[in-house]
Amino acid sequence: MNPGASVNPARVSKKILVVDDEPRMIGFIRMNLELENHHVIEANTGLQALDKIRTQLPDLVLLDVMMPELDGFETLRMLREFSDIPVIMLTAKGEESDKVTGLELGADDYITKPFGTRELTSRIKAIFRRLEKPSTDDVVVRVDDRLSVDFNRREAIVEGARIKLRPTEYRLLYHLIRNAGWTVPHDQLLQKVWGYEYRDEAHYVRLYVNYLREKIEEDPSDPRYIITERGVGYRFVDFKSK
Repeated sequence: MNPGASVNPARVSKKILVVDDEPRMIGFIRMNLELENHHVIEANTGLQALDKIRTQLPDLVLLDVMMPELDGFETLRMLREFSDIPVIMLTAKGEESDKVTGLELGADDYITKPFGTRELTSRIKAIFRRLEKPSTDDVVVRVDDRLSVDFNRREAIVEGARIKLRPTEYRLLYHLIRNAGWTVPHDQLLQKVWGYEYRDEAHYVRLYVNYLREKIEEDPSDPRYIITERGVGYRFVDFKSK
């Protein structure tokens, strides 16, 4: 390769763990991910998955919901006790309750079976885009005496305590703070934080705003930083004009 040539981020190899008890599904996913230059690790049970996450440190997990003994939800709950690795849930049901359950347990996204190659690869690329830190001129932004945000370390500093932000939380807070004082519509947040293909997934924004409020608000039920503009979007308090 020419040392001066640019590298397409979409073609950079990632280590992806596929967790499913159906060999045909794993084979389908493996074939398509390897065409995208990724290295695929396999697990057939939730316990195998937890062991391989600890020992092989994948960059992303594709986790099936319907598995015997330890289902995907319970596997995810146990996983989130020790790792923030991105997780995409694979569900055959497609019911809203299952999607919300996975997201509330800490999943980053979900795909409903059956799915095509394009949807699979686009969702994975979207996850890795969200892992990239947005560029910002301010390393630490001071909102008030109680709250600061360290964009370099992806942390909120609340009353002196540092609270780690997950990649999606970080990107959402970044775009809200960058537009402090202005209402940012739901569709704009979806496009900036998740990607254009998520334009109809408004519940993602609501859920992650709730996550942020739990971390930075003194009273999440009566927020002072992230204000809901009903039917439109969200507004971060205008601290810059103070």
